[in-house]
Amino acid sequence: MLIAIEGLDQSGKATQAQALRDRLRDDGKRARLVSFPDYGTAIGEEIARALQGEREHSPEVMQLLYIANRYECRDDLERWLSGDLTVVCDRYIASGIAYGEAQGLDADWLTQIQRFLPVADMTILLDIEPSLAAQRKSSGRDRYERDLALLGRARDSYLRQAEQPGWFRVDGERGKVEVAQEIAEFVGRQF
Repeated sequence: MLIAIEGLDQSGKATQAQALRDRLRDDGKRARLVSFPDYGTAIGEEIARALQGEREHSPEVMQLLYIANRYECRDDLERWLSGDLTVVCDRYIASGIAYGEAQGLDADWLTQIQRFLPVADMTILLDIEPSLAAQRKSSGRDRYERDLALLGRARDSYLRQAEQPGWFRVDGERGKVEVAQEIAEFVGRQF
């Protein structure tokens, strides 16, 4: 099973993805955590430079870099999934759609160019207000984290996407333990 944890920056994705992976392992399931972007690859390094303002790329190029970064991991994802591992992704396909759409890119195009990636069996949206994202990280924010209007548009895209089957929306503004419990209960009902 592939489970994607999605949401705005500072919504708690990394924390909740780790908690879910640990919970699955505690329940006797084989689970692995993957985070996107993967800054350990050449493409990931280019993404990091762009986010810190060292490079200037158009929205199309940035999304193509993010998508290429996910494709770099495709063979591993397929191998892990075929090996009966549950893969928990801290960001996945929906992030590219949300942030690309927030920058005026076509959601259908963003969806189509990712169609050869493994499909998430479930996507969990940690929904928070953009203003809370800014409060949770007041300094050292990257170019996207500083743009509240962009975060608002990304949230709108996430909420639209969350109307699709296979999505579960969680109020990410609550405490970490409460959010983790709700996610664990939801995922537990799917196994």
